Amino acid sequence: QVQLVESGGGLVQAGGSLRLSCVVSGTIFSLYVVGWYRQAPGKQRELVASITRGGITNYYADSVKGRFTISRDNAKNTAYLQMNSLKPEDTAVYYCNFLADRAVSWGQGTQVTVSS
Repeated sequence: QVQLVESGGGLVQAGGSLRLSCVVSGTIFSLYVVGWYRQAPGKQRELVASITRGGITNYYADSVKGRFTISRDNAKNTAYLQMNSLKPEDTAVYYCNFLADRAVSWGQGTQVTVSS
């Protein structure tokens, strides 16, 4: 059974940084495109960044371009999201998952709260 475990969230002041981790088990991590998503209160879950299997081509939502960096370590079955220059509007629960039709059951996510 595939499991996704996110960690690294917390409370940070605007302008601060956090690094999220997503550890994947139960499958061959390197076979999948991985995405980081977020869901703010009252809003739909949105994709904020994704990374190809080899980590060469990345996608970023316009709202996070230049501030967030997605990366992966296939040897550790782990994806990362480095978040810099955080803004209050980045406050949300952050999740990782495989993209599109390869998505699996969501993990518990990790809460990121940015105070102004």
